[in-house]
Amino acid sequence: MKDRNKNTSLARVCRVLGVTRQAYYQHWWHNETLTIEKELVLKYVVQMRTDHRHMGTRKLYEMMQPFLLEHQIKMGRDALFDLLASHRLLVKRYKRRISTTDSFHMYRKFPNLIKGFVPSAPNRLWVSDITYWKINDKFLYISFITDAYSKKILGYNLADNLLAIETVKALEMALAGADNVEFLCHHSDRGLQYCSNEYVILLDQHEIKISMTESSDPRDNAIAERLNGIIKNEYLSSYSVDDLEQGKQVLDFVINLYNDERPHMSLGNLTPNLIHAGKAKPDQLWRNYYTRRPDLAAELST
Repeated sequence: MKDRNKNTSLARVCRVLGVTRQAYYQHWWHNETLTIEKELVLKYVVQMRTDHRHMGTRKLYEMMQPFLLEHQIKMGRDALFDLLASHRLLVKRYKRRISTTDSFHMYRKFPNLIKGFVPSAPNRLWVSDITYWKINDKFLYISFITDAYSKKILGYNLADNLLAIETVKALEMALAGADNVEFLCHHSDRGLQYCSNEYVILLDQHEIKISMTESSDPRDNAIAERLNGIIKNEYLSSYSVDDLEQGKQVLDFVINLYNDERPHMSLGNLTPNLIHAGKAKPDQLWRNYYTRRPDLAAELST
């Protein structure tokens, strides 16, 4: 009797809506399927952010393409943005507040040699910078050497001070893994560490051209500045460490994630290791997305 009443009620609803029972059931199953797909996507995003905790949605969308294909889920980038926004899973932009550059020193400062220069291959231009990482009530300092063409981090060093010798260690690491630096130019700010005798002598020994910024404008060393933000805000901000040794272990893990897994818009959503190894050529995807979606401008992007 209950089933008969239910069917009678359903028939009346369908007549009022002007649809058949078959269309009603198809609509119900379609919505049920969409709900299940969204739940699968959300669970997968949460899983991906176990390691990439502050990665922007555009990067997540590229990395999850095999998952979407495997589960035959049709979801565009806009739909993923909307889904994550409705569940408050979009990431927010952070600001840098502390300067690690001391350009008031007696050492020689070099001119800017890379104005308008666009590298066409790996090991043509390396960019360097130092950033900070606050742990508990103190700061650790990270020196980076990054290849401007592939965006790969080639050398890095974590220290509890800003001595020049610590920055030299990052350069030594990069040089140890480089095959050919014959046409290389090294670009940095005018900080004491990069102008120090130890650093300049090491560059001279490998016949590497030296270029430096001529102002405090971060755009003069944009790639290095952007890298600092990615490593700190997308990765290191999610970890709590007690000392320098723990910090080094976390940094090693994070650098591997960045080089091996994180896609870059400037590399056609490929990874730095893939580009640096010459297995693909970068195809820059310009950042015009926020022009169309200004409501998502708080998302991290690169």
